[in-house]
Amino acid sequence: MVQFNQILTEEDYNRALTRMDEIFQADIGTPEGDERDTLFNLIEEYENEHYPIDPPGVIGAIEFYMDQHGLTEDDLIPLIGSRQKVIEVLSGKRDITTSMAQALHKRLGISTETLLQKTSNSVGASRED
Repeated sequence: MVQFNQILTEEDYNRALTRMDEIFQADIGTPEGDERDTLFNLIEEYENEHYPIDPPGVIGAIEFYMDQHGLTEDDLIPLIGSRQKVIEVLSGKRDITTSMAQALHKRLGISTETLLQKTSNSVGASRED
């Protein structure tokens, strides 16, 4: 049994991952199962600090939903307003307005907080229609 109290370095991290592979299938309530649970928490803590994952951006969230549900750009027209606006939103040239965000949230279920983020490529588009 390998003891890990902390994962401080990349070497510690790699050793922890190797050990996790060895004990991943351990039964709950066994010493190896307890070690796996502790190791999982330590690995997660290290990864959150050293390999953070940013939340999805506006375009990524919409494109992911479209891909998962087989939607096309044309399906977004009633929600965004016109084909040109859909193209501009998906290319990052136009920010989503409040009314667009409400329609997209209602239809797609994407949080309005995500939808109302400014896109990095936006060029002065208005937040309102």
